Amino acid sequence: MRVIIYVEGRSDKNAMEALLVKLIDKKSEEGVSIEFFPIKGEDNGRGGDAKRDLLLKAPTQAVYILCKTPNSIVILLPDLYPRNKEFPHETFQQLEAGIMKNFSQALQRKGIQDKRLKERFKVFCFKYEMEALILAAESALLGKLGKLNFTSQDVTWTRPVEDQNHDRPPSKIVEQLFQNSGKKYDKRVDPQLILGKTSYQEIAAKCPQCFKPFVEFIEGIQTENF
Repeated sequence: MRVIIYVEGRSDKNAMEALLVKLIDKKSEEGVSIEFFPIKGEDNGRGGDAKRDLLLKAPTQAVYILCKTPNSIVILLPDLYPRNKEFPHETFQQLEAGIMKNFSQALQRKGIQDKRLKERFKVFCFKYEMEALILAAESALLGKLGKLNFTSQDVTWTRPVEDQNHDRPPSKIVEQLFQNSGKKYDKRVDPQLILGKTSYQEIAAKCPQCFKPFVEFIEGIQTENF
């Protein structure tokens, strides 16, 4: 069984591989290959263009993969932020509905009637960005910032961390935390360094709305499921 997961940028890919390394290894032993692919190869492509490609181009790529590789699953894992990119959406449910519509249209364009393909195409998201997971990884984040603990003045974000909003997404909060500590947040390397020192179960527990369902889906994949 091959599981292909599309994310927006290389930083997302590297961060997920660092965070989920034990789960990826476990599933590999069970005969399930978990692979992350950035829709944009470079981090300067992450953001607007990357999200647009993930929402519009990736569903068509998924149709091609699922047709050519019967023993496969394709997952899209975009950021929820920014809202209303390519089609109206502020919530995960709206984002998922829009992507599934694009996937159905891709099937129709190719004249494919096999509804079973939809069972192997899944949509999850980072709410609102991957950096929400960094806010959840408080111990590792403190270590990276050179702090022993967060003061009440430091904690300017909402808990649970998935309860931020489109007006103040998690990346802006993380950038400010680094700045306040005399450092600069490097999206290319810091996420994987921080999340690589954190248990994915801990992050899933702190991100129950969108990240935990993604983790639970991966944990539940068996070679005979699909």
